[in-house]
Amino acid sequence: MVPVLLSLPLLLGPAVFQETGSYSLTFLYTGLSRPSKGFPRFQATAFLNDQAFFHYNSNSGKAVPVGPRGPVEGMEDWEKESQLQRAREEIFLTTLKDIMDYYKDSTDGMFGCEITNNRSSGAVWRYAYDGEDFIEFNKEIPAWIPLDPAAANTKLKWEAEKVYVQRAKAYLEEECPEMLKRYLNYSRSYLDRTDPPTMIITSRRAPGRNRIFRCLAYDFYPQRISLHWNRASKKPASEPERGVFPNGNGTYLSWVDVEVPPQNSDPFLCLVEHKGLSQSLSVQWDETRKVKAENNVAARPQ
Repeated sequence: MVPVLLSLPLLLGPAVFQETGSYSLTFLYTGLSRPSKGFPRFQATAFLNDQAFFHYNSNSGKAVPVGPRGPVEGMEDWEKESQLQRAREEIFLTTLKDIMDYYKDSTDGMFGCEITNNRSSGAVWRYAYDGEDFIEFNKEIPAWIPLDPAAANTKLKWEAEKVYVQRAKAYLEEECPEMLKRYLNYSRSYLDRTDPPTMIITSRRAPGRNRIFRCLAYDFYPQRISLHWNRASKKPASEPERGVFPNGNGTYLSWVDVEVPPQNSDPFLCLVEHKGLSQSLSVQWDETRKVKAENNVAARPQ
């Protein structure tokens, strides 16, 4: 049998915390039908909102906090977390075996289970196969709903064994909300924090080519940010796509570039909006520091 990857992200949020903000609890589970030597059969990573706070694998059998600080700093009962994940490991690998019994000819597979709880859609537990939605659980019926014709047989098997329905319903309605409440005793202030961005403007130009200005924002939280280049005349300048990326310390970084022809002498402004700022910030390239800036020294906010 070819080793098969089964990955289950379990997501809960915003749950009962609408008055103070939205919070999510996410577990990313990965299992292998026949792991190679040195690779664990089962791994788990847990997230509160977008912040990882522990890892677990079947080789060690222990849940270990991520980093010296994090969303659950001060939580000490890691043996309880380890016991819970060992139970999850058993359930997960049983699910993997059920899927492999049906897909004997599959060379690889990916399955996902997402749980979310909000005012519009309620809680959802979903599996995906090869990146496509496969089957999900509706706790109001309660029943498994095929999202692909091939999932009809899986629905019949799981509903014939009523434990699959009972387990999913209990998780959605009881276990996951209680876990999220317990974690929030440690994490609410961490998740509600706002860290404003630190700004740097750099410039580079190859001989005979246009100059490229980069506006870089880093060490900010939460993740959402707006960065735009404008001319001083308020006409928007062109800019390429950019993204928002983890910074490795629980914060994020992002940047936006603009390409300027040598003959263009208009001042360019980088406009920044973020929850950690009391108002929009305008950062301008300082021509008086041209030489240092060409060597990637930070420009100062104006």
